Amino acid sequence: MIQTHTRRLALGVLLAAASLAAACQPAATISPPVDTNADEPTSAPAPAVEPLFPARFGVTEAPSKATGSIRVATYNVENLFDDVDDPDLSGRQEDIDDRKPDGQLDAVALAIRALDADVICLEEVESEAALHWFMDSRLDDMGYEHVVSIDAGDERGIEQAVLSRFPIVEVKNWIKRPLGGIHPDKYGNNENWHAGEPIVFHRSPLMVVVEIPGDAWGGDEAWRLRVFAVHMKSGRYSDYWRDKESEGLVAVMDEIRQAEGDLGPTLILGDFNATSDAPSMQTLVSAGFHDLFADNAGPKARWTSHESGRRIDTILANATAAAASIAESETILGTPARPAEVSWRDLSTFQGYAADHYPVMVDLAPSKSLTRAP
Repeated sequence: MIQTHTRRLALGVLLAAASLAAACQPAATISPPVDTNADEPTSAPAPAVEPLFPARFGVTEAPSKATGSIRVATYNVENLFDDVDDPDLSGRQEDIDDRKPDGQLDAVALAIRALDADVICLEEVESEAALHWFMDSRLDDMGYEHVVSIDAGDERGIEQAVLSRFPIVEVKNWIKRPLGGIHPDKYGNNENWHAGEPIVFHRSPLMVVVEIPGDAWGGDEAWRLRVFAVHMKSGRYSDYWRDKESEGLVAVMDEIRQAEGDLGPTLILGDFNATSDAPSMQTLVSAGFHDLFADNAGPKARWTSHESGRRIDTILANATAAAASIAESETILGTPARPAEVSWRDLSTFQGYAADHYPVMVDLAPSKSLTRAP
């Protein structure tokens, strides 16, 4: 009880100090890119507000894109739910009160605008309808004409989604695909809700193939990029499940190779819920995928993608896609974060808060790749 009181007292002091500091500061520095040649936008970014707390991780500004490059990003936007009741969800999974607050939606939109990615994968999206509801009021002028978000099999209804400025020519996922084995009796020291059940994808990977026209990168023909957007099982004691999900993803890619002969330039990106040294990640590395963020030097905070201080969101590339990556374009864009001593249980949201994960991006130059669309 004394510890709880002390923690709450400390939080009160932090909030008071942060509020005073915010009142004395100019507007937030993160702002969307401005296209002076564009038509009048049909939606406008939310007014910049001074966040209650600053970013603790990543960098504060995304780098500019080189001519002929394509920017690809991933961002877990944390429960992007609308206020429409999903009749398929009830009881513990009821969604009617899960609408993401306007302030958080505004902050997510500002981060997406600051990224200015050509292709962005989002995790924790309720549905394509919820995604359009969000985009129509905040991102309608960003050029994301191609949108995919389909059921992933999650009991809460959350999905992975892809927004693209270029045509998406193929879409597929593998809902509840059996991965071999059954769930153990225990989850840590507790009973496992899934004990004895077959292990399946908790949230199926979402595969899309994006066709990037030659005039977008300076080539004579289109360049196809295959993207797997993933959101692997969370939880400290879910290592066994993530291991199976990685093995299942490798099996899926082997099937595609057998059917098509080659994957072509391919990225696996999203929320892996595991750090680079975890067996689930090493399974993908052993299958020929390079973690584009694994070799970056400098302060750990710059390469942290989650408020817990871990890098669990990343971009993996096969050899063809890795050859197209632009050196030092790898970026984690920081957004306002709770102070280290403040728990999300004590402060669920605050002014300027977007999500508990941070956007991760890389630039690709198709001209550096030898693989072209047929």
